[in-house]
Amino acid sequence: MIPFEQVKHFYQTHLPNGAWKGFHLVAPCPFCIQNQREKQGQLTVLLNPDSFFRGMFKCQSGCVSGGFHFHFARLLGLDGRQVPGFDPDDDGFASDIAYPPRHLGSEIEKFISLMGKDQYDYFARYNVTQSTLDAMRVGFNGRYLVHPYTQETGLAYAARCVMPGKPQEFFWHGNELFFKGEAAVYNAPAIGYCEGGALFITEGELSQLILHALGYPAVAFPSAADLSALNPERLKRIEHLFLLVSHTPESRQSAKELAVRIGFKARILTWPEQFKRGDHLPQLAAGSLDVLKKTLQDMIRQSKAFSPFASPEKEHRQFITLLEKDKGKTLLGIQTGFAKFDRHTDGLRGINILGGPPKAGKSCFFMQVSTEVARRNVPVIYYDFENGRQKIYIRTLVRLSDIAEKKIRSGAFSADEATRLKQATATFKTLLTYFRVVNDRRLSPDTMRRHIDFLQHETRKDELLVVVDSLHKLPFKDLTERRTGIDSWLRQFESIRDDHQVCFLVISELSRGKGGGYGETPDLSSFKESGDIEYSADNALILMPDWDPMSPKVSEHRQINLWVVASREANPGRVATYELDYPFWRFKEI
Repeated sequence: MIPFEQVKHFYQTHLPNGAWKGFHLVAPCPFCIQNQREKQGQLTVLLNPDSFFRGMFKCQSGCVSGGFHFHFARLLGLDGRQVPGFDPDDDGFASDIAYPPRHLGSEIEKFISLMGKDQYDYFARYNVTQSTLDAMRVGFNGRYLVHPYTQETGLAYAARCVMPGKPQEFFWHGNELFFKGEAAVYNAPAIGYCEGGALFITEGELSQLILHALGYPAVAFPSAADLSALNPERLKRIEHLFLLVSHTPESRQSAKELAVRIGFKARILTWPEQFKRGDHLPQLAAGSLDVLKKTLQDMIRQSKAFSPFASPEKEHRQFITLLEKDKGKTLLGIQTGFAKFDRHTDGLRGINILGGPPKAGKSCFFMQVSTEVARRNVPVIYYDFENGRQKIYIRTLVRLSDIAEKKIRSGAFSADEATRLKQATATFKTLLTYFRVVNDRRLSPDTMRRHIDFLQHETRKDELLVVVDSLHKLPFKDLTERRTGIDSWLRQFESIRDDHQVCFLVISELSRGKGGGYGETPDLSSFKESGDIEYSADNALILMPDWDPMSPKVSEHRQINLWVVASREANPGRVATYELDYPFWRFKEI
């Protein structure tokens, strides 16, 4: 921030005939003298050190557009080295806009000439003066109000025509290249005028006109959704940016997204509690001028520099809430149903990545863990790219009923089996409330977040387990960049874990050893295209069978060993041995 005393000294130096009136320096306007105007106005500079708008100048006769000290220096033709905050290495913002030779100058003059009493009265209802309309060159085409979108060149190549009182009814006129994106900024020259000072960014031309009439510098976008087109580099030389959008969640979210890109310079103005959803500045301006001024001043005064951090009060409250929620828990994480596994890891927490050779039983192990978690009324989302929904469901029913799949399909049951199948089917139906299988091959991180939000809301549970089978079959934009894609998904898992407080179980492939097998001692290097697994995994697990999964001859007693090869909390080493109870697709911890 440019020191106030430097700005004050700058104005006093270049306005030697100025006199103080409170916090204002008032002097004969040097620009009226330059332009040899018959009626010379006075230039007023606000030099209140506590104001966001300190250093803002304005000629009472309107001979030039007001602004801050950089703009003042340019108008006087001063050497940049005389200007407080001057950076000789700053080349300014380079716009990508290509300005065509044809503009709307003559048409705008025609539209201005059609402005009549009805149009001026319409704006007067919102405390917008005729001098403001003249300065912004607002016109009328016989039915619509015409707002020229003047560029930094001082020329307009497009105009938005809006039905009075019905802002949702509009159309664009002029060069369509200026209807959207970086060019669709109403009163764009104000950005340059406000270098070293403060600027309002608002939604809708009428709101900009209201702010202008009150003496605040402002630019506007047609809607809050258009804020995404604004390049923060264009605003880098402005010290304070006030974001004033309509009182809706959608508009506020757009303002927050812009504030994240701008940083601490942004201040999102908050509407008073009595304001209705959907209200905006025109609703406030339609009342008393004094109430309008006071309300806006209060909103500016109470605004805070945008922070990417939660408030200390909120952080403390959330921490205490989590402590209370964990009181009395035997395990910190989610219970899997395997006693040794739970004891070793203190329950499932964070991102757990499980590797193993092909056909070693990884999916079977995950199906059992995830359905057992769901049976304990903890919601589970199972992202399956390996087996298919029906295989997961039938194996779950087999495990619950202790009846082999072939027998279930045959339909020939004993009385005891029929009873078990009926009970298992009822249990499975209840389980589906908490167990959701997704086979979407176009899955994205945003879709995953929406799934989590929905299931937490529907089940009213904070805990949630996300199962991914498998990491190497997640959708990637470019299959040739699979390693980069895996790392990108891992980054997203970390973000989702932290934002939603959920737990992940992720299957990963292993790399073959020197002899082409998987028999080496398990460690982090065993993971195929491991990328960031060693950094992302809260628990890196490896499931190693004691038989050759690729051999045509398999022992009846198939056992696997589960290893923790790296962990943020648990000790590395063998966790337990599991035996597959075939054909019931169930592992027993032994």
